[in-house]
Amino acid sequence: MGILMILCMSLMVKPGMKIVAKLKGEESQKLTIVVDAGHGGKDPGKVGVNGALEKDINLSIARKLKACFEEEDIEVVLTRKDDMGLYQENTRNKKVEDMQNRCKIINKTKPAITISLHQNSYQEPSVCGPQVFFHGQSKEGEELANVIQDTLIHELKPSKERSAKANESYYLLTKTGVPTVIVECGFLSNKQEADLLIAEDYQQKMAAAICLGVMEYLDSK
Repeated sequence: MGILMILCMSLMVKPGMKIVAKLKGEESQKLTIVVDAGHGGKDPGKVGVNGALEKDINLSIARKLKACFEEEDIEVVLTRKDDMGLYQENTRNKKVEDMQNRCKIINKTKPAITISLHQNSYQEPSVCGPQVFFHGQSKEGEELANVIQDTLIHELKPSKERSAKANESYYLLTKTGVPTVIVECGFLSNKQEADLLIAEDYQQKMAAAICLGVMEYLDSK
């Protein structure tokens, strides 16, 4: 094979392909990522000032993110595919069972990483901007969160540029054995951001930005 052809092929490698190939190994096993759409079923999550339900936005972005990853030849496992909670109807503490089952899916799947999607809210309506959370004891989680945070800022250009933040109390961050981050896509308590978060084109931009950050993180490994 000529040197020119080899050079052309190297330039065609997309971000993330290096790590995908590395993790696939000889057997060409697909890289797997878990995408967790927070809340669902009887748990609406946050309710926006425009009436939007967090659970619906989470699921919509999760589906778009799944499609983005699949375009990169990555297998995606969704913790939920529709408006449902991960609990039995007769369970007394549905929230606890729901969180436990999400963690079971993640730990059983053993993905390269997990992305959990949520929406934020605050008593002061002017507060806005996406923010990524990671476990303070997870170096890989911190690296992943920082890269995603940077791409969200670069691609979405929010009016408030936040920094990725450590959190050691979120259940999903403490009970999963893989690099896991929680992406709070925006504040439903902020009218302008709440309206953006229900817009299909903005959700697509959000998913694309998260995907780009993940691929950059994977490519650095």
